[in-house]
Amino acid sequence: MKIAIVSDMHLGYDRFGGDAYGQAKRAIDMAASMADAIIIPGDVFDKRVPNPETISQAIMIFRELQSKEWAVDVSQSSATSKSSAKVPIVAISGTHERTAIGRDNALHILDLAGLLIDTSETTTIISKGNERVAIFGIGGISEETVVEKLKELQPSPVDGAFNIFMFHQSVYELLPFSENFMRLDDLPKGFDLYVDGHIHNMVEADVHGKKLLIPGSTVITQLKDSEQDSKGFILFDTKDYGYKFISIGSRRFISMKIDVTGKDREQIQRSINDVISEAIESGDRPIIRVKLTGELRHGISNSDIGAKGIISKYSNSAYLDIDTSKMRDPDLEMNIDMVRNAKMNGLSVKERGLEILKSQLNQQSVSMKVNVSEFMDFLVNGPAKKEKMLEDALKLLESG
Repeated sequence: MKIAIVSDMHLGYDRFGGDAYGQAKRAIDMAASMADAIIIPGDVFDKRVPNPETISQAIMIFRELQSKEWAVDVSQSSATSKSSAKVPIVAISGTHERTAIGRDNALHILDLAGLLIDTSETTTIISKGNERVAIFGIGGISEETVVEKLKELQPSPVDGAFNIFMFHQSVYELLPFSENFMRLDDLPKGFDLYVDGHIHNMVEADVHGKKLLIPGSTVITQLKDSEQDSKGFILFDTKDYGYKFISIGSRRFISMKIDVTGKDREQIQRSINDVISEAIESGDRPIIRVKLTGELRHGISNSDIGAKGIISKYSNSAYLDIDTSKMRDPDLEMNIDMVRNAKMNGLSVKERGLEILKSQLNQQSVSMKVNVSEFMDFLVNGPAKKEKMLEDALKLLESG
């Protein structure tokens, strides 16, 4: 049986025009023409509560597949499952669709409409002749609770079937950024194929001696270097345990670095303009991310570069992002360091402020009957001591 794996369509993500809808539709249409079934490991939608236009887009994508003559039968193993869908389009909710416990999410609406099957926390079986494929899914949940949830559910393979475990989570071995992420070893054993969403570039790994496949997203959303790879889906064949990546075609994404070290403002701007001009020559309005690195010259600040003006200049010919997060500004760092150390002529910021306040009061010949240090403490710490300050102020007014 041929299984198409299409993930992270993020319908409703509108930063790059109609890319999310157009590329999702292209992916699903191509997958339906090549595969016996389609599985979707999460994030059909970009927002937990999609607007009506986005819901309409999803309906238009999946409604057209109702008339296709699928050569398979679909059923669910759980008696509590109430999906009315008869099409072999099997999905789980992703982290972008996660809602409070007990509340329906946007994906389940598509299930209720009979457009797809939500197999979150249950098993869906697809049959073709004598072959059966069983898909158990767990929708995207918090990183802190996923391992306990797996222990609670204890998902197990179906005898006599090719078993797929589908989930939507960060995995530490693939994204080693947090100790809260699940490990590959936390995944249940006994399945023939593991399929994950959430990660936006194509990945293959091994789990318990079997393949883990991640198709990546069908649309660019994160502007990471890895998203320069082709967008598409995976077509997996259960008989030969092989797969191929099918590219759907997508807007060009170009990521480049410019070292600003030793350059003046005009040189930096010229370098940015040169790389953008070269990238937009084909006229297809690409996504361009320019990452500025290195150290700014003394006397030049981040604002001097004029990033907003450059972005505006090319707004009709490119989706432009200028990233300055990896660029060092020694002048700014020195000022921040002064504040961090909180020392001015041997005094703390608070002490220096108190000296300035006393000096200004003396210059203005202001005689305060309230304690100046307490008044300064009130200014610094807000209303924490307001009652005492008000009491002293009232006494001052009464004695005046």
